[in-house]
Amino acid sequence: MIEKIKQFLKENYKYLLTLLVAYFILSYPMPYYIYVGGGTIDINDRIKIEDTKKKETKGSLNFAYVQELKGTLSNFLLAHIIPDWDMDKEEDYKLSEDETMDDIEFRNQIYLQSANQTATFLAYQKAKKELNVKKRHYYVLYVDKSHGNELKVGDEILKVEKEELKTVEDYSRIVDQKEIGDTINLTVKRKNKEKEVTAKVYEDEEKKLTGTTISVIYEYETNPKLTLTFKKSESGPSGGLMLTLAIYNKLVEEDITHGLNIVGTGTIESDGTVGEIGGIKYKLKGAVKKKADLFLAPAGTNYQEAIKEKKKHKYKITIKEVKTFDDALKILKKIEKEKEK
Repeated sequence: MIEKIKQFLKENYKYLLTLLVAYFILSYPMPYYIYVGGGTIDINDRIKIEDTKKKETKGSLNFAYVQELKGTLSNFLLAHIIPDWDMDKEEDYKLSEDETMDDIEFRNQIYLQSANQTATFLAYQKAKKELNVKKRHYYVLYVDKSHGNELKVGDEILKVEKEELKTVEDYSRIVDQKEIGDTINLTVKRKNKEKEVTAKVYEDEEKKLTGTTISVIYEYETNPKLTLTFKKSESGPSGGLMLTLAIYNKLVEEDITHGLNIVGTGTIESDGTVGEIGGIKYKLKGAVKKKADLFLAPAGTNYQEAIKEKKKHKYKITIKEVKTFDDALKILKKIEKEKEK
């Protein structure tokens, strides 16, 4: 057997070497992200709520997502050939030149956590269920290092000038109390270890800054208890609306799906406002492939683009424009009444 393998390699080494070289060339990383399509995820797979009465849900609520690839020479070339493939430069994702892809991925994970906590807050509020803040975490999302800032993206700020933060505004208050050029001392958690770092105060447009963007992530104590499970590859805030609807649907007696296969997208704010997102055409295409009955699109440009794509490709799907969470509920109730006629 070994002799046969040796003989095969001897007779075909030039061909195999060519394939190996071609593989490495085509796998060469390029500073782009390639968008190749969309899909859907049943949100029931991401939510678990304890101690709630099981009810029959005839329909489904689904996330819409965009399939995104890190750029290589092969998919970079394909993006110039395949009409439905788009690409963005890697630098467009960066807030500064010295940011790494790990920084960007961390920020996207925080965006997801922030969307999840807002969806949880709003759904429990609308369903009149109990929710309390258990703990707060303050994470660094962006650092301008040109002014002598030792913070890093991903740091969790524990103390500023030996004072524990209770709100993000506390950080701004402490900075405002300093003079231009002063050094602020911070205690942070970095890679699960506490570390002392500093940041210098500077002025920009008559404001005192340290070149730091902070996001607060809440740990909620909910009744009934809620557990959200997302994959590491999933990130971003665009599933906020649909997650809110799905959590709410598990908390109330009524089945808000009314037997419909519903796909949608859009960010969510604590007041219920739905925000626009990117990649709407891919998300709509994914919903059509899923044979969805209804696609919920954020009001404005997203909705207009979705309607344009529907006409262009002659999609057989109902698209509704959503401005707020309450709008979405009204749309679903209206569709149910129309079905009953």
